[in-house]
Amino acid sequence: MVNLIWAGMAIIGIVYAMLAGTMDKVNEAIFKSSGEAVTLSIGLISVLVFWLGIMRVAEEAGILRIIAKGFRPLVSRLFPEIPKDHPAMGYILSNLTANLFGLGNAATPMGIKAMEQMKQLSGTDTASRSMITFLALNTSSLTIIPTTVIAIRMQYNSVSPTEIVGTTIIATIISTTSAILIDRFYFYKSNRRGK
Repeated sequence: MVNLIWAGMAIIGIVYAMLAGTMDKVNEAIFKSSGEAVTLSIGLISVLVFWLGIMRVAEEAGILRIIAKGFRPLVSRLFPEIPKDHPAMGYILSNLTANLFGLGNAATPMGIKAMEQMKQLSGTDTASRSMITFLALNTSSLTIIPTTVIAIRMQYNSVSPTEIVGTTIIATIISTTSAILIDRFYFYKSNRRGK
C-alpha cells in the first residue's frame, strides 16, 4: 500500500510539472537531492562505523554485559513470560542497549532474532504478550544518544550538533513510559474481558 502511495505521489508530481512547464526544475531537484543523499550516506556510514566500533570495544571490555545485567531485573519484569536464561532475553537486552546508543541499524538484527525466539517460545503465529511489549518499546524510540541525528546535524554543519541529547532523553523517558503504560493498560483490559 505504501508503495502505491509513493508511486502515486511521484506520478502526480511529474504530470503536474509537465502541465505547469516546470520539468526542468524537477530534473534539477532530482539530481541535486540525489547528490546530497550520497554525501549524507557517506557521512552517516562513518559515524555508524565509529559507534559500532565503540559498541564492539564495550562488548569486549564487558561493559555491555554490565549494562545488560543492570537492565535484567527491569526487563524480566517487562517480559515475565520469558525465562531468564532463554536466548530471547539476551537478544532483547542487546537490542535495547543498541537502541539506547542510537544504533537502530545495529539493533534491528538483534530485534528480529528476539522476535523469532519469542515466536518459538509462544509456539503460535499470534503475537504474544512479550512480542507486543517488545514492539511497543522499540516503537517508543528508546534512545539516550541519538548518534544518527547527531551525524546528520554534523553533516549540515550544525554549530552544536549534540545539543539535542537533553531533549532526546526527556522525549525517551516520556515515550517509553507511555508505551509501557499503554501496553499494560490494554493487556489488563483484555485479561478482564477474557474472564
